[in-house]
Amino acid sequence: MRLPSLNALRAFESAAKHLSFRHAAGELNVTPGAISQQIKKLEDELGLLLFERRASGLVLTEAGVAYLPSIRRAFQTIADATARLRPKLRPDTLTVSVLPSFAIKWLVPRLGRFHERAPEIDVRVSSTNRLVDFASEDVDIGVRHGLGRWPGVRAWRLADEVLVPVASPALLARKPVACVEDLASHVLLHDGLRRDWPIWISTLGFGGLDPGRGPSFSDDGLLIQAAIDGQGIALARGVMLDRDIAEGRLVQVLDVELPSDFAYYIIVPDRKVDLPKVALFRDWLLEEAEAAGALGHRPARLQP
Repeated sequence: MRLPSLNALRAFESAAKHLSFRHAAGELNVTPGAISQQIKKLEDELGLLLFERRASGLVLTEAGVAYLPSIRRAFQTIADATARLRPKLRPDTLTVSVLPSFAIKWLVPRLGRFHERAPEIDVRVSSTNRLVDFASEDVDIGVRHGLGRWPGVRAWRLADEVLVPVASPALLARKPVACVEDLASHVLLHDGLRRDWPIWISTLGFGGLDPGRGPSFSDDGLLIQAAIDGQGIALARGVMLDRDIAEGRLVQVLDVELPSDFAYYIIVPDRKVDLPKVALFRDWLLEEAEAAGALGHRPARLQP
């Protein structure tokens, strides 16, 4: 009997976990259309439906509910067999998955202090924008940006998200910004979603500026570097800016900040919560965040 496509089975397992083609696409780093096609292909091969497509979202059919546990066990078996073949990391190695921008701007500059506290633990930093799959990847702990709700993990709020307008001192020396209207003469630097500046300017109630103009960058580290290089004014996450502001590479433009419901969270898979090395690193991260004032930040009063 010919087995179904492994990609189709992976798409089914992920879509069943999230009950969403879009979230499954994000997890597997493909498009929602690709997930939908893989599911359709699998359903055609099996000759039955695995999901009901409703206006409110996906619902597993009776066949999908029956199929899912076996598929999950099969993937876990593959993951376990692969892990047994791979060279084992030393038991005192801690693998940390973080966003590249967070690694560069926040974590890496502080890692020396963790080594001083626990020299017996070798930290292995893995930087990626995709969500880590704790079931198949040898990752102990991660830091992710979002609302703090992910299946199969414990989460601790590490740093609030506050958007802060920043620029290089040299740029502001040439073209000062004393009020929000002065932004009209500057290039605005955006993240990849290009939504922060429009929200920030709308909050101020200023209609004399096109908030959508200017270059965009897929990574916050690139966005901040562009501001350091004097290419324009960036609206960046405050947790990323402490060192560059303290060392004079950036200055805050206007005394206006924008809070967000999103935040940075420490995430640990349920099965690793009680590991001593994981608990030690988690507690150290929380101490560093507290020392940096990363939680409980309150934005300045908006004054156009």
